[in-house]
Amino acid sequence: MPPASAACLLCPVCRNSLGFSDAAGRTLGCPAGHRFDAAKQGYFNFLVGKGTVFEADTADMVAARFDFLSAGHYRPLAAAVADLAVPALAGGTPDMPGTVLDAGTGTGHYLRALLDRAALDRTPAAAIGMDISKFAIRRAAKLNPEAINLVGDVWQPLPVADDAVDVVTVVFAPRNAAEFARVLRPGGRLVIVTPRPGHLEEVAGRTGMLGIEPAKDERLAASLAGTFSALSAEDLDVPLLLSPGDVAQLALMGPAGHHLDRSALASLAAGLPPLTAVSARFRISVSEPLR
Repeated sequence: MPPASAACLLCPVCRNSLGFSDAAGRTLGCPAGHRFDAAKQGYFNFLVGKGTVFEADTADMVAARFDFLSAGHYRPLAAAVADLAVPALAGGTPDMPGTVLDAGTGTGHYLRALLDRAALDRTPAAAIGMDISKFAIRRAAKLNPEAINLVGDVWQPLPVADDAVDVVTVVFAPRNAAEFARVLRPGGRLVIVTPRPGHLEEVAGRTGMLGIEPAKDERLAASLAGTFSALSAEDLDVPLLLSPGDVAQLALMGPAGHHLDRSALASLAAGLPPLTAVSARFRISVSEPLR
């Protein structure tokens, strides 16, 4: 059956409501006649118009992230995000479940953990995963077939109706505060994960990873000012023991992956010890929209 989350979708062309025109859930259409067919991997491409100025993650970057996350290195982070997000979905019913939008869903691992936690807690949940990289969404659609998976640009108007979702999760992804506030219901939750100073510092410099921006917390607060009220923030430290291959994947899967020299990275990894101790340091912030 088509996912329940389709009920809150808007056409990215004309902003009319979208619905499935087939029982299999393979074609979305609006009253104005715009149609979107699912790719063979199960996702929908909502990039329309002149396109985006942002560089989407490449196939190599996505493959590295998929393998790294599949190995479970960031599983404690995924569990912590689920712990904070799933309670906001409570109160839904199988016919009208609570809805989560995972903005910048990447390979879908964090959304998978959230949906698994919701099922364990017997909390009905519908989900939308959106990312600008078609390579990432292909992976996410396979990992989360019960979700609506979209290729889309978070900096454009989101293809979601006003007051339609209960939770927006943003894990190491861009933040469009005005649009997140628009699509969240009153009392909804915005859950954001950012790196803290010292994140991956044991390997970041050697591998060419980008450093943590100064005053990152202040920039986050400023970006949400006027649209969201802060509710909580908690720090999570995850100690990692990484193989040389893990370290290479970690470097390649992030923003620096667009520019890293693959052969130089492989040579560096080959010179690392069998295991390297690395500290992953996260901050998880929860806010609610101002109404």
